[in-house]
Amino acid sequence: MTTAQAEQQEKAVDLEQEVLKASHAEITDADIERARALVGAYTANREQQYVTTASEDSIRNFAVGYGDDNPLFTDPDYAEQSPWGSQIAPPMMAAVIGKPMLGDPLPEELKQLKKGLFKGIHVFVSGSEWDWYRPIRPGDTLYSFVGEDGVEVKPSEYAGRTVTKFLRTVKVNQNGEVVGVYRKRSILSDRKAAKKKGKYTELKAAVYSDEDLAKIDAVYAQEQPRGAAPRYWEDVQIGDSMGQMAKGPLTVTDIIVFHAGGYGFVPYAPTTGRLAWKNRQRIPGFYIKNSNGVPDVVQRVHWDQELSLQTTGNPLPYDYGVMRECWIHHFLTDWAGDHGWVEHQYDEVRRFNYLGDTQFITGEVVGKRQENGRCLVDVKVTVTSQRDEMTAIGEATIALPSRELGAVSLPDVPQELRETAARMFARHQELLKEKKRRS
Repeated sequence: MTTAQAEQQEKAVDLEQEVLKASHAEITDADIERARALVGAYTANREQQYVTTASEDSIRNFAVGYGDDNPLFTDPDYAEQSPWGSQIAPPMMAAVIGKPMLGDPLPEELKQLKKGLFKGIHVFVSGSEWDWYRPIRPGDTLYSFVGEDGVEVKPSEYAGRTVTKFLRTVKVNQNGEVVGVYRKRSILSDRKAAKKKGKYTELKAAVYSDEDLAKIDAVYAQEQPRGAAPRYWEDVQIGDSMGQMAKGPLTVTDIIVFHAGGYGFVPYAPTTGRLAWKNRQRIPGFYIKNSNGVPDVVQRVHWDQELSLQTTGNPLPYDYGVMRECWIHHFLTDWAGDHGWVEHQYDEVRRFNYLGDTQFITGEVVGKRQENGRCLVDVKVTVTSQRDEMTAIGEATIALPSRELGAVSLPDVPQELRETAARMFARHQELLKEKKRRS
């Protein structure tokens, strides 16, 4: 064995030991009870996202980050002629816009419950539920208040047992108006159990022939947003196909572009240089040394094959659940067109989408109705990989224009939610004034 080979082997052993240290965490009954005690405790969100105020550029970059070239989102001149009168953001962008909101802190006893909760446990975003009430335009600033919204425990073939946590986030704009409500569903699993089970360890990365790529390209070639031609409610029938959309084959470049578009993975936030050093002081458990002995984010399971296998039991890096949510949203907004409004989206991520995988999105109209003078359609969406495995599903409600009733009107915000948002935003403004007086 050469000196170089010996050094490389030593580095590999060091990496394995580092991974083992970070992989011992297991879900405990005490953590589950603490999590349940936090349900219903809502506080102002003091985290700052990469984007705090929407702009023409940030809206375009977010859409492009998940592969969306809809001119309603990417071309301000085009959007000025649309029913909205200006560029708007894909409603899903509410997830990545956030300026710190001021508010009263959690009571001390609840603060203590949060400390170290589920420390070292691996987290997968397995889907979410969104309701959107107002568009986001250039110049809009979003704030949010958040709280745990439910805890479920179940046995898992993959990881011994899992905990499903629901986090509810209410997004309001600079006028205190509710823009959207996000209920994120996260699966927490024992890293040790996941590694031991190794359910997917025999899976091989996809390899494509020129003929395979040509078939995918053919799907891309026929895709286009509905655009300015209204899709009238009267013309839509139950059972109608919504067409097909392709996403992939997934590459590390796709992950990078998604981050560049505005997905900041806050509050963990991958950073560089001195900021990365500060981040390591703040959350040392989020860093594991790589084969060069350099501390790097655990998040690199999304692009580092060795770490993915050693910490999660997955043989390949994989996408973010949020990325597939954006893909489903892209499919829905393309179908709705400039005159429609996607007001509700529910999705479940069922299987991993590994580097090299291709996903095909299809949908069907399953219902249509009128409520309070609004014309709505209900749809179901399926995401299927090149292996013919269903990797995600979704449901959505879309408001469409009507030949008889006219243009789309936005949904009403439930009264209780509107009152809560008004109270939280008023408190934010009070504390902001006090802060300015003290400075």
